[in-house]
Amino acid sequence: MATAALVTLVVGDEELLADRAVSSVAAAVRADDPGAEVHDLVGGKVEPGELTRLASPSLFGETSVIVIRSAQDLSKEVIAEVVKYAAHPAEDAVLVLAHPGGVKGKALVEGVKKAGADVVTVSKLTKPAERLDFIKGEIKRAGRSISPPAAQALLDAVGSDLRELAAACSQLAFDTAGKIDEAAVAQYHRGRAEVSGFTIADLAIEGRLGEALEQLRWALATGVAPVLIVSALAGGLRSLAKVGGAPRNLRGGQLASHVGMPPWKIDRVKRQLSGWGQDGISRAMQAVAVADEQVKGAGTDPAYALERAVQIIVASRTGR
Repeated sequence: MATAALVTLVVGDEELLADRAVSSVAAAVRADDPGAEVHDLVGGKVEPGELTRLASPSLFGETSVIVIRSAQDLSKEVIAEVVKYAAHPAEDAVLVLAHPGGVKGKALVEGVKKAGADVVTVSKLTKPAERLDFIKGEIKRAGRSISPPAAQALLDAVGSDLRELAAACSQLAFDTAGKIDEAAVAQYHRGRAEVSGFTIADLAIEGRLGEALEQLRWALATGVAPVLIVSALAGGLRSLAKVGGAPRNLRGGQLASHVGMPPWKIDRVKRQLSGWGQDGISRAMQAVAVADEQVKGAGTDPAYALERAVQIIVASRTGR
């Protein structure tokens, strides 16, 4: 049996860290049992009895990893089933629950904690010093080191989004040699002052195809890394999905807390939502996922992959 806990609860609204915590559990199981089957579920779609079925012993003895994301959206019946299961988990299954925190689904959090689940907390990194530590940790994970001034320069260039920072650290570690200093950061990020991935993402999401493609080509010509542009496109679409999918009765601070965004950003995303539907957002996110694979080595032409993603995003918005 894997060394991972039989039941793990990941609590917190820092998406990147939560995703990594979930992945680390699955990786620990597969390190022990390469044939382990992973079932990746979304809270709102889990049916009563599904957990019990998936956790049932396999005929071939493989371990099952059952991941339930957005666990706050589980129905009351399923929450009761999960809490009961957590008290007496199957020996051949590992359950991982990802919950963003907050009031919704509180009974689940309290119930599985009381049942003895392993709890991993992933809080938002709100202080600059925490983000600097994150950068240093990312560079260290890549087997490299970075000077404090360079870490600060990278934070200034990229901003506070952890996915953006992680992508920037990964690409910087891959593209440079020796200890990463300010000069390396400055060279890598030349052109970001003129055009950023966020600019391109906003233009694409707003349906301004010509401008988005023009800015994309300029960004690539001036050295903006394709992986950062993909990350910005994905981040913009995730924001649309979060705000668009939020309960209609939430306003102001409640809405900001629910979607994990500052009010000014919510106002901008609300304006961008005009012309978008859930199906369109889904199509656009699929296109970005394909582009992500292409720019990370699956394709030979990152520029084409990005242009294609931008075109699909704009077409998905207009419904064409």
